[in-house]
Amino acid sequence: MCCQIFRAAFAAFFVGVFFGSGSVLAASAENGKAAFLKYGCWQCHGTQGQGSVATSNGKVLAPDPLPYEAFSGFVRSTDGAMPPYSEKILPDEELTDIHAYLLSIPKAANYKSIPLISQ
Repeated sequence: MCCQIFRAAFAAFFVGVFFGSGSVLAASAENGKAAFLKYGCWQCHGTQGQGSVATSNGKVLAPDPLPYEAFSGFVRSTDGAMPPYSEKILPDEELTDIHAYLLSIPKAANYKSIPLISQ
């Protein structure tokens, strides 16, 4: 939990300072999750950015998303299977929130730490 808060706060700080989105705490993981669902990102990338077997091109986005600049550049100008999302369709504020959400997703537990599997 603490690591999630730290990662989300770091993302907000990074985006706020380097990309001029206003307040240092402008990015919201909670709002990002809502935007991730609203814009249909989950349909290919899964509800937690884990990718999807059903959509073989659904790239894994979390728990370690691209740095914001690369993430934003790809979302805005992709010419692959994913359509580009211009700022008119997906405002910068919501894109930074989506990135904060992806940063807030914790890594999965090591399978060796699951008692039933390690028996």
